[in-house]
Amino acid sequence: MRLVLASASPRRLDLLARIGVTPDAVIPADIDEEPARGELPRPHALRLAAEKAAAVSAREPSALVLSADTVVAVGRRILPKVEDEATLRQCMALLSGRRHKVLTGVALAEPGGRVRTRIVETVIAMKRLSDEEIDYYAGHGEWRGKAGGYALQGYGEVYVRFMAGSWSNVVGLPLAETRHLLKSAGYALA
Repeated sequence: MRLVLASASPRRLDLLARIGVTPDAVIPADIDEEPARGELPRPHALRLAAEKAAAVSAREPSALVLSADTVVAVGRRILPKVEDEATLRQCMALLSGRRHKVLTGVALAEPGGRVRTRIVETVIAMKRLSDEEIDYYAGHGEWRGKAGGYALQGYGEVYVRFMAGSWSNVVGLPLAETRHLLKSAGYALA
């Protein structure tokens, strides 16, 4: 069965490769990713994953379409995907010394229109960050395009003092749940 990844994320491709999955095509979904007014983090991540899968499935109706969306949340607040240094500094100041959640919604659209979804939550606590540490990380650059402004799979990991849950979820695709979704849809996996 043909598998399409509805994501431009190189991290998601790398994670899929770890479980022996190579999509037949990569077609990023072009949807509005802004939270709806009053939308909470968990429903936001699930909604975006389902909308991405549906958007690409409309173009690839005979394929399995896998999509995901990762959200970093402090309480009810959804942190942005960071594109500039000012936003990075705001996010790092907010995360400093606090626990937060990383939620990834995963959706698998099947031929015929059925969409299966899962949500995975990981709790992370950052150490209290000094101004010098934030300055160093700002100069590092790996934060661009990352939800919440840090990369657990990169230098950002040195700021994490506690994690409960899936590492691959924080990187962008919870592998156990993704593998289960694919297998349950009949996709051949070892």
